[in-house]
Amino acid sequence: MLEPEKDTRERIHEIALQEFREKGYRYASLRNIVKEAGVTTGSFYWYYKSKEELFDALVGIHYNHVMKMYLDSVDRFMEFPKEEQKEHMGDIGGQCMQDTLEYMYLHKTEFQILINGSSGTKYENLLHELTEREIESTHHFMENLREIGLSDGMVAVSPEMEHIITSGMFAGLFEVITHDLPLKKARQCVRELHDFYTAGWAYLLNVPIPEEMKQ
Repeated sequence: MLEPEKDTRERIHEIALQEFREKGYRYASLRNIVKEAGVTTGSFYWYYKSKEELFDALVGIHYNHVMKMYLDSVDRFMEFPKEEQKEHMGDIGGQCMQDTLEYMYLHKTEFQILINGSSGTKYENLLHELTEREIESTHHFMENLREIGLSDGMVAVSPEMEHIITSGMFAGLFEVITHDLPLKKARQCVRELHDFYTAGWAYLLNVPIPEEMKQ
């Protein structure tokens, strides 16, 4: 049996997740959360100082986890010698996308909120943050290709198009959560999404398509 304090906190969290998922942060009612959780306003403020602090407690850890997963995958890729990076262009990113998918499905409600209901919070730019960091890492990879003499044949891509391409990849990943696809179908879609973008970048960078994609 749960301790009273833990039980109360979990009731607040359960109701708040429903409220934030249905209405988003901006339009969620703290008064309604308190009422539906069966606690007094004073009791609520003993746990959290504001709606913002409650929102942070529910989704912040998941936002940070996904960002860390992504940054760790970039670090793993960059640890390869420059001459070998082109051979791992697909596998590190592909594994990161699959791992992110699995994590999102373990915390589906929280990510439905992060992706579709975080407007007005510090988490509303998740897609933009991932896009900017991916563009930065792509530029680093391209510079490495130039340093080892493999830049011939690269297709020039404008900053605007680069942003469209990159944000589209992450938006596609988040779409499986937005549309609440069954996990089996989501896994298939994310594999195909990754292969599509990897093949496209291989063409633009004039590097071979990863061997695993040819099978």
